[in-house]
Amino acid sequence: MDKTHVAEILDEVGTLLELRGENPFKCRAYHAAARTIDGLPGDLAQMLADGSLAEVKGIGAALTEKISELVTTGSLAYHRELRAAVPDGVLELLRVPGLGPKKVKAIHEHLGVASLGDLEYACRENRLLALDGFGAKSQQKILEGIERLRRNVGRYLSSFAAAEARTLYDLLRAHPDVIRLEIAGSVRRRKETSKDIDLVASAARSDRIMSTFTTGPGVESVTGSGETKSSVVLASGIAADLRVVSDAQFPCALAYFTGSKEHNVALRGRAQRLGLKLNEYGLYRGEEPVPCADEAAIYAALGLAYVPPELREDAGELEAAERRMLPELVERGRLRGVFHVHTRWSDGTGEIEEVARAAQALGFEYLGLSDHSQSARYARGLSIEQVREQWAEIDQVNARLKGLRILKGIESDILKDGALDYPDEILAGFEFVIGSVHSHFGLSEAEQTERIERALAHPRLTMLGHPTGRLLLGRDGYAVDMVRVIAAAARHRKVIEVNASPQRLDLDWRLMRRAKEAGVNIAINPDAHTLAGLADVDYGIGVARKGWLTAADVVTTRGLGEILAWLGRT
Repeated sequence: MDKTHVAEILDEVGTLLELRGENPFKCRAYHAAARTIDGLPGDLAQMLADGSLAEVKGIGAALTEKISELVTTGSLAYHRELRAAVPDGVLELLRVPGLGPKKVKAIHEHLGVASLGDLEYACRENRLLALDGFGAKSQQKILEGIERLRRNVGRYLSSFAAAEARTLYDLLRAHPDVIRLEIAGSVRRRKETSKDIDLVASAARSDRIMSTFTTGPGVESVTGSGETKSSVVLASGIAADLRVVSDAQFPCALAYFTGSKEHNVALRGRAQRLGLKLNEYGLYRGEEPVPCADEAAIYAALGLAYVPPELREDAGELEAAERRMLPELVERGRLRGVFHVHTRWSDGTGEIEEVARAAQALGFEYLGLSDHSQSARYARGLSIEQVREQWAEIDQVNARLKGLRILKGIESDILKDGALDYPDEILAGFEFVIGSVHSHFGLSEAEQTERIERALAHPRLTMLGHPTGRLLLGRDGYAVDMVRVIAAAARHRKVIEVNASPQRLDLDWRLMRRAKEAGVNIAINPDAHTLAGLADVDYGIGVARKGWLTAADVVTTRGLGEILAWLGRT
């Protein structure tokens, strides 16, 4: 093993010791030894052989022994022992600018944060503010640092990709040469993450449009430039492609570059069976183009109903389109209210009345407040006394509001044994109860599933929150049999939420059809911790549409009167 690798391992040993809270002098000794080894002019193996390494300042007998083990065996047992005691994601946290071992240790020990995804979520829920040495500014800097780290990961949350795509769209839409323009690719299909951005435009000439695209604000580098396609990398790290075609070619180009690849293959196969040819330039019968004014005309020419972009995943959509059995997908305008919203009573940032007025400004008739329950100490969960005080404040605010009703709820931790987090007499005072798993993620699949099934059987539980616990690009969900969970929700007539936070989008859209077929209603909830977070329902709508959901499948499309009747509160 060469000096560089020896130095890296010694330095990591010092860091691991810091994470364990070891004597600072011992930690510094390893860091200093790493710097010394890396800067040695001679050959490390020769220095070990002739004994000269032990004479180097800062390298004593104990360190010489460990360096000898590294050089001769290629590894260090002491390092492996320390490394095994620290979760992989905790070391990754040290890559965030401004986070040293002491702060990482505090975050891990007090908040259970063990990955970048955990850390980002904790910041967005303001959980770091409860720790000594952290404030709003440092929390924001940590979020910015995480964003920078993720630039090279290769995938981006839907919220980020969509915002970057919209900026490019607005830039190009204003160009006088553009005839038609659309965002395509995974962003248009409303996938939960994207690796890049695709735009398709039609124009009589493309050179000036390409110039605007490649020199626009936010462009960091140009990776390709041509008459029909240009590619850039934005300062945020995400790549973007623009394709410019004639207006006659636009519908087929848009369909092709929207994808998915699997949907396109199936669509082209159908065209071939009908004696047609379909590609990104057009639809042809022999050499003659079949005129198509828009995407709907392409599907019609193939004997199909129009397939919305969200459904283009080769998951039975073409068969349903042939039978004219595609669902009328839920739209944002159908939402009448939301559940799962946090306030300053726990880890949100808004006062009850300002959150209510923000919800009303979005057109909602009801707002289901659900701060964290008492076991969620990391999120300032509400004691029983605080629950009663919050109820009183909600009554006061409701008396002042017109046109919106605040519903009294709680996000109750589902405890390890499947119980909810308050006595039944307190739970009975809430108008709704969301049950969520926030702890004991390491249970076996059978244990986790049984835990959630027991919670679903509780008569006071209204709905299951973020059912798999995943954090997109940050943490996989816990092991759970969602087929059994969905069956239990159907059996007990409980709702499962689509947590619309862009970091979660949980329930996964691939499971929504199973829930729909089982007769389980879905609530599209923002899990909002800020006023702006209320608008995250838009991302929930996107994945609900991918899951083939109609307005009838979504409980939050019901008006206030229906909701109160459903909750038994009329």
